[in-house]
Amino acid sequence: MKRAILSPHLVHLHICTFSPHLSHAPSMASAVQVQLVVTAILCLSRRCFASDTISASSAVSGGRTVVSKGGSFELGFFRPPGASSNASSSRSSGYYVGIWYKKDVSPCTPVWIANRAAPVADPASSRLAIAADGNLVLINEANALVWSTNVTSGAGASNGTVAVILDTGNLVLRRKDDDEFVLWQSMDHPTDTWLPGSRLGLNKVTGEAQVLTAWKNSGDPAPGVFSLGIDPAGTSQYFIFWNRTVPYWASGEWNGNIFAGIPEMTSHYIYNFEFVSDANASYFTYSLQDPAIISRLVVSVSGQITQLTWVPSADEWILIWSEPHRLCDVHAVCGAFAVCDEKSEPFCSCLSGFRAASPGDWDLGDHTKGCRRNTPLQCGSTSTSAATGDKDDDDFLLIPGVSPPKNPSFVRASSDRHCRSACLIDCNCNAYSYGDGCALWHGDLVNLQRQTDEAAGARNLYLRLSAMDMASKSTKKTIALACAGASAALILALFAMAFVLVRMLRKRRSMRFTQELERGNLVAFRYSDVRRATKNFSEKLGGGSFGSVYKGKLPGGGGSAVAVKKLEGLRSDMGDKQFRNEVRTIGTIHHVNLVRLRGFCSCSGGERLLVYDYMPNGSLDKALFGKSSSSATGAVLSWGARYQIALGAARGLLYLHQGCRDCIIHCDIKPENILLDDALVAKVADFGLAKLVGRDFSRVLTTVRGTIGYLAPEWISGLPITAKADVYSFGMLLLEIVSGRRNARCSAAGGAYSEYFPLVAARKVREGEVVGLLDERLDSGEADLQELDRACRVACWCVQDEEANRPTMEQVVQALEGVITVDVPPVPVSLKVFTDDASYSYFSDECSQLKSSS
Repeated sequence: MKRAILSPHLVHLHICTFSPHLSHAPSMASAVQVQLVVTAILCLSRRCFASDTISASSAVSGGRTVVSKGGSFELGFFRPPGASSNASSSRSSGYYVGIWYKKDVSPCTPVWIANRAAPVADPASSRLAIAADGNLVLINEANALVWSTNVTSGAGASNGTVAVILDTGNLVLRRKDDDEFVLWQSMDHPTDTWLPGSRLGLNKVTGEAQVLTAWKNSGDPAPGVFSLGIDPAGTSQYFIFWNRTVPYWASGEWNGNIFAGIPEMTSHYIYNFEFVSDANASYFTYSLQDPAIISRLVVSVSGQITQLTWVPSADEWILIWSEPHRLCDVHAVCGAFAVCDEKSEPFCSCLSGFRAASPGDWDLGDHTKGCRRNTPLQCGSTSTSAATGDKDDDDFLLIPGVSPPKNPSFVRASSDRHCRSACLIDCNCNAYSYGDGCALWHGDLVNLQRQTDEAAGARNLYLRLSAMDMASKSTKKTIALACAGASAALILALFAMAFVLVRMLRKRRSMRFTQELERGNLVAFRYSDVRRATKNFSEKLGGGSFGSVYKGKLPGGGGSAVAVKKLEGLRSDMGDKQFRNEVRTIGTIHHVNLVRLRGFCSCSGGERLLVYDYMPNGSLDKALFGKSSSSATGAVLSWGARYQIALGAARGLLYLHQGCRDCIIHCDIKPENILLDDALVAKVADFGLAKLVGRDFSRVLTTVRGTIGYLAPEWISGLPITAKADVYSFGMLLLEIVSGRRNARCSAAGGAYSEYFPLVAARKVREGEVVGLLDERLDSGEADLQELDRACRVACWCVQDEEANRPTMEQVVQALEGVITVDVPPVPVSLKVFTDDASYSYFSDECSQLKSSS
């Protein structure tokens, strides 16, 4: 008897099931389990192997899935995350047919759904199959048609069509004997996700548009109210729409490289975007320069478009950019009679006197239904008592700290009282404000935002409520009289309560660091909080051109570690407001290879602090030149780690030069300003600070050893400084990464100058002997010789005398990635001069200092 052998290619059982169906239907558990087991046994007995194809004889049902040939994507039945908790939804127990990432990405992340508005109840008795007319169809447990590709493929097509899932995430319906004869493909019908290679645009012949539509909420993939599509007027820009009718964000027109409104796209060493417009269609598509990168663009439940990239080392999706930047700029993101506050969690809250209209959807992130009144308005009375606000009628409640809605109607009123009366006698008036006139708001109040501290001269908004939702005036008077006649014992009790309250407030304030950091906002901290977090600046991590750095630990449950920099040498003409604006600009710069700025402190006494993420592996100079000259693992940095550190630092600099709204020149690239996280990922630090302290480095050069070794010749000659100055400094840094030693090397005896490494490197690159430049502690067989030669050539091109001869950081990244080839560079004249001019004495002094310190 032959034994059935279980192959890894056999049936996959609910690979993408987020929430067990059986736990919500105990009565069906046995039946469903039996069906799944029978399906598996039949599959084993017939030796049916999972493939990438659905044909007339092989349907997807129950736990069976199909997987693309390369194993990148999988198609089958799944349940969305959070679905089981949405008990109020009719789709809470439904299953969907979708495509998700098969390998590398976890948890399961759907990128396309067939029946997003029509779930099935039982996947074991439902099936995705090729119908008799050649269409790919989904039949539910009642044998009813739920979804179809709905194309005309000809009579008897069931024997001639197949559906194939590709490694691009595209599901294609085509002729069985002709791969090029595509009848239908999922990428022409996207849901909420735009994958590389797919198109997003408009078919000018049929009028059909490819539009991304957000999920209704995190547990329901049904189409929500937010969608992204190309301008129907024919311009080369995208709009995000609310309810398919109200555009609230525009990308700006395509200029051949980026969208005018999305400067973050200049980090195009990862993405290649292309716009095509002809007589038949207008559309955008994009691809990835590195096919190994996993990236997607998603319209989120909250109405933002987000570009996400999967980072395997962190095992999570990293946000590259999002639009609109501010969540509260999304139209009606919180619905009617709700306030948006990005600093709170959840970010939407109902106004006083209102409650969530749909609590189940609200808990899953869908706030579009807004809030409804606790008590209906009395409304309709035009008597004198109504105008004066009698307790039996409607009244108005002051809503502090909320910006008024847009587009009010104005009426004539000579005072706040008259304005109030004008609103009160109008049944459709829900709020009023009196300032530079009498403003009334009719109907639902939407787009309410919590005001920031900087908001000045804002109107007071008065919200109309039923008298039953207002505090009784007589009750207030009674409380006031009771307080006035309270005994000494009551006063003591109040003091005791005040003492407890103060302690509670202090405890709450002590957790402010952790709470704000978890929200990802740039926070203005108090000096006392920073001093407490750093234990009065007792643990110094190091110092640099811009000040000293101290380690801190935030109080509260998170206990997150941070690095606090005390800025020194700030420009004398910079006021507090200008400093805050500059820091906010730096705080908006986010990149995986840049140190994240979390907050700042600007004190009345002139003390200015910056709060960064703490990097556990410290700076690169400690890893290369420290006593152990090793990473946190205790071993010398491998060649692979060094090359990735160099590539990461280059990508960070490229983003500063080209990815921001304004080019940021770092001005102080050196190993001390390259930090390493727990995975040895390079993070460029101190970017943007040159503008804060000015670019007069004369004082810095005398106090920070080694900085002069990284300055481009134009700094010394007084020529204008451009981004090419950073390129020169990066070249010097790259040579030190290769050699594992300072460029100015000292001899073992006497502390005298021995050799200037960049000059040696430039000559050996010319001679093709780069192996001798590798760190002596590394085995030459360990290093990739092509990478070593590429790195040395790039470094020598970077340190050329004339900035016109140096590459841009974009070319540096492309060269290190192997996208472009690098010729043999000439030996820079300035490197030869360094061994003969006054700079020699500087290096000799430095060697002496290094010798004495050792």
